[in-house]
Amino acid sequence: MKRRQILYRGIASGIGLALGSHNLISRATASNKSSPLFRFVALADVGTGNIGQLAIADVMDDYFRQDPFKLVLMAGDNIYEDGAIERAGATFGRPYRFLRKQKVPFYAVLGNHDIRTNNGVDQVNYSAFNMQGRRYYTFTQGIVQYFALDTNSNANWSKQLNWLDKNLAKSTATWKIVYGHHPLYSSGVHGSDPELIAKLSPLFAHYGVHLYINGHDHNYERTKAIEGTTYLTCGAGAKTRPVGSSDWTAKSAARLSFATIDVYPERLKIQGIGKDGKVFDRGEIVNS
Repeated sequence: MKRRQILYRGIASGIGLALGSHNLISRATASNKSSPLFRFVALADVGTGNIGQLAIADVMDDYFRQDPFKLVLMAGDNIYEDGAIERAGATFGRPYRFLRKQKVPFYAVLGNHDIRTNNGVDQVNYSAFNMQGRRYYTFTQGIVQYFALDTNSNANWSKQLNWLDKNLAKSTATWKIVYGHHPLYSSGVHGSDPELIAKLSPLFAHYGVHLYINGHDHNYERTKAIEGTTYLTCGAGAKTRPVGSSDWTAKSAARLSFATIDVYPERLKIQGIGKDGKVFDRGEIVNS
């Protein structure tokens, strides 16, 4: 696949480079003034092995060459259609071969398709998914603590919520980021989930969770802060479905894409990047 140069739309300091009818700048130029501590990538619903997944993986490779990232969050449906680990080569090994050679770790959670075979146990134990042999787990990178959840209906919710409560309570991280497969708030085909909102949003508000990342709806959607938490759907890693807009929507798009998050001490910068390598969304979360 022909390699593309990723371009970024300038938004600050009057810095710009005229390219045709667009005002675009490279991220390297823009970041000279203020570089993040690190950056990471998030995407979901990727595991088809199809041309859409390969196109997004190609753009991720180009992005890494220009702006290396520390890790990738995979928010479920890692292997279509039925989560069979025998397909991991086609749906994970092949698309992300370059990134894996660069030692970029992927941290997965289980989606609804992933539990169709052996209830997802094979994926939980698949070392390349870094799930620590658990259906929910936590890890830290720099000033960020990540909390990975099993949001499937057959999850042990009582035990998991108790675990999440305790781990959020003792977290001293500057940034708390939770991710799972299913959305709480969504303008996509599946829509918002009142049961998940009831289970999770009180904990998010109480402990100051800054960002929740999910897939399931095959689109991109970033919300405005809802009781202090931003919700980011990035489920268009291989195929798309229609998406609308709600009162709390900051940006939505039905396009193949992934999200990048730049981590600063005082803010998170979110970008939606399409398969053309261009940024179509920019958002920011300020640590108050």
